[in-house]
Amino acid sequence: MVSEKIDLAQFLNQQYLCESLTIKEVKTLIDYTELVEVDKGDVIAEVGEVGEALYFVIQGEAALFYGDKTESPVGRIQAGELMGEMSFFDRKPRSVSARAMTDGTRLLKLSRAMYKRLRVEHPYITVNLLEHAIVSLDHLFRQVSEDISNLRNYFTAPGRK
Repeated sequence: MVSEKIDLAQFLNQQYLCESLTIKEVKTLIDYTELVEVDKGDVIAEVGEVGEALYFVIQGEAALFYGDKTESPVGRIQAGELMGEMSFFDRKPRSVSARAMTDGTRLLKLSRAMYKRLRVEHPYITVNLLEHAIVSLDHLFRQVSEDISNLRNYFTAPGRK
């Protein structure tokens, strides 16, 4: 367990989330999280539920799906990226489901209860987490904006009937 914590700390220390944290602060953040491993196809978060945790992908990949019966993929979350932050912070039902796309996908899960403790006990770490969530949401917004623009250009391209 100790070597696994060191490996996680080394990985996180190379991510945007922790770029301004000391290695001790990174290890503290890990103490507030739970390591979760899921396999391909496993549901990480279900559409319609209110997010009681946010997830940081450590290894593998997850995909976001929109829709109930005929799900459509709307995004991919790679190692080093955060997911679940929208519903976690606004406490509204999730608009997409998240599912593991690879066997052995490893996630650090930060529950709401542990987030509240972290916020009180280590506010500097929490500020870094919030900044990372903002960047993550900005990335998502920019990607959706680009997709909408490409779709609009496709339908309004000169010569299309």
